[in-house]
Amino acid sequence: MAKIMIVDDAEFMRMIIKDILLKNKHEVVAEGADGEEAIEKYKASKPEIILLDIVMPKMEGVEALQKILEIDPEAKVVMCSSIGQQSVVKDALKIGAKDFIVKPFESANVLEVIEKVL
Repeated sequence: MAKIMIVDDAEFMRMIIKDILLKNKHEVVAEGADGEEAIEKYKASKPEIILLDIVMPKMEGVEALQKILEIDPEAKVVMCSSIGQQSVVKDALKIGAKDFIVKPFESANVLEVIEKVL
């Protein structure tokens, strides 16, 4: 069981991921809707894994990734992206993201990536 934070500006996407995680005995310790919230809630909740959307208001996921890694170089961040964002995903992986999950989310993919990153 992992303590996971979900950051996505679309509430229904957070609900889908949360449902997958809870059904598989993971704990959702925090949720956020943008990069700024991701940073604040990371500091407060210290999750084992962050599922971080790329395209968000206020602060994009890649910028939030950089700032979280400045706070905690050991942070395990998994980027969540739509199909057409391969170049951004590659940048995020170079910066230090551990993996990525492509939307729409499929339970098996989400769980496989979480197991791998843990």
